[in-house]
Amino acid sequence: MRLDLEAAPTGAASVDARPSPPYPTARLSTGMILLFAVASGLAVANAYFAHPLLDIIADDLKLSRATVGLVVGATQLGYGLGLILLVPLGDLVDRRKLVVLQSLLSVAALICVAVSVSGAMLLAAMAAMGFLAVVTQAFVAYAASLARPEERGQVVGSVTSGIVLGILLARAIAGAMADLSGWRAVYLLSAGATLIIAAVLFWTLPPERKAPAQLSYPRLIGSLFALFRQERVLQIRAVIAMLIFADVTTLLTPLVLPLAAPPFSLSHTAIGLFGLAGAAGALGAARAGAWTDRGHGQRLTGIALTLMLFAWLPIGLLPQSILFLIAGVLILDFGLQAVHVTNQAMIYRVRPEAQSRLTAGYMVFYSIGSALGSSSSTLVYAQAGWTGVSLLGAGIAAVALLFWAATLKAMPSEATRAVTAKPVI
Repeated sequence: MRLDLEAAPTGAASVDARPSPPYPTARLSTGMILLFAVASGLAVANAYFAHPLLDIIADDLKLSRATVGLVVGATQLGYGLGLILLVPLGDLVDRRKLVVLQSLLSVAALICVAVSVSGAMLLAAMAAMGFLAVVTQAFVAYAASLARPEERGQVVGSVTSGIVLGILLARAIAGAMADLSGWRAVYLLSAGATLIIAAVLFWTLPPERKAPAQLSYPRLIGSLFALFRQERVLQIRAVIAMLIFADVTTLLTPLVLPLAAPPFSLSHTAIGLFGLAGAAGALGAARAGAWTDRGHGQRLTGIALTLMLFAWLPIGLLPQSILFLIAGVLILDFGLQAVHVTNQAMIYRVRPEAQSRLTAGYMVFYSIGSALGSSSSTLVYAQAGWTGVSLLGAGIAAVALLFWAATLKAMPSEATRAVTAKPVI
């Protein structure tokens, strides 16, 4: 196989080791999109089970409240490493084999979390689980590669809706299971469900027929950094991703602490169900991709980032009423998912042949932001309470909005304009 240098943008020859794939001519079926959404939602849930369980995990394993955020941080650290080392493989090998293998290994990691007897063992198992949970992003890139250009944003939005619902259901299930059977049962249940979905994927997904690649694994990983140097849209949208996910984990990570304490004293079931207030995020994700396909991505980004900043006003009023918090979560999650899907829809346009690596590069910044938000928010809560957390979240949201405004003119036009159907020859 030879390099197709003419298909790559100027200066990008060193990145790609295969010709650009032909544009799909058949519409991706609703059933296949649903499968991608369900599988992605189940995989990402593993990284979010701990959020409503931090206090009982800390009590069980004798971890302090100030350091319990490291449980989430370890998961995000593993996730970040997986993005760099695993997700790019989707541009090199059969994605069907890759996602099935990752799912099976995730089963082993989940069992290790469930049987942890010390903080060190738990952190290591959480990091391994996060490392393998990046299969979620492999599904997003897989679906994007099968979609036609004019529907790619819509397909990404539909799959991301499944991810959002998976995150929300994870919190609800985790809270209910913890009250019934303890926090360890949550991860055992997930291990069983992951094993089932791995079997469904094996029997349902078609194998990919890829020509033998001349690009070695080290060069594949190195090309990830080359993409960052060459693609302005990736640079800009990755920074926005880092900021918005730092913002939302600033809320989610310490949230269980005030809700479980007086005057609210909510059970873990109630705290988990409370997360369903973010279901508006699924609506934001479902529609954002289609709007981006029509050329409204920049406008949508500005509106959504403004909403995320505004959301911290009612969130900060939690001590007065829990209803303020519910309203703030609705607004924040809608804005987050709208920006996230818009980001992905834009970056997938510039290099269709490198979608797994684009996903990896973009989501590395998601992982960095999530780790920073989860770690810093628990420390701020310990020192300044909920007011400090709210000010931190509002500050991050303001920085994201200012960064977007400052980079408006720097965005490449091919990432922001409307996409029309290509004629079939």
